Amino acid sequence: MKIRITERDALIVVDMQKDFMPGGALAVPDADGIVSTVNAYIDHFVKLDRPIYFTRDWHPSTHLSFKQNGGIWPEHCRQDTEGAEFAEGLLLPSDNRFIISKGVSEDFDAYSGFQGTPLESLLLERGISRVFVSGVATDYCVKHTLLGAEHLGFRTVLLEDAVKGVDLQPGDSEKAIDAMMQKGAVLCTFEELV
Repeated sequence: MKIRITERDALIVVDMQKDFMPGGALAVPDADGIVSTVNAYIDHFVKLDRPIYFTRDWHPSTHLSFKQNGGIWPEHCRQDTEGAEFAEGLLLPSDNRFIISKGVSEDFDAYSGFQGTPLESLLLERGISRVFVSGVATDYCVKHTLLGAEHLGFRTVLLEDAVKGVDLQPGDSEKAIDAMMQKGAVLCTFEELV
């Protein structure tokens, strides 16, 4: 099945940041291996003049998710640090791109790019009705961002060749993909785009 990109479509690139790459504070295994595929999608959407939304964790040092503050994660993607920067080699177009910072308050966690951000209103402002989702981690922020989009009434496409999961428990990513499909997500690979 081929999927044609229309003027009602947008790309969401979830949390492709240095701290989530191998060697980072909260590394997703092999996350650097999808950078070139994510870039292929970015390039495709740029050529079609479609908007691209880059979500990023942008945490204060006092963020409740950090272990030292009683959370479950090591400190990661702290505001204005190298670890919070986008991954090495990730394409960041100069036009038609939006950076969505999430988890910016110390007492509010946000796995979804829609939680506490203007993402929904920015998509609606552009007349977007379907989002294509890529990035990390499949079983956390990718899943919650996609499910958030579904909940808000957007149609969703999971770019299965451009996501990577943490898999704290074996099979977490597969379960996350199943959960997304049950809510309406369509799976797609780059070869299936028109």
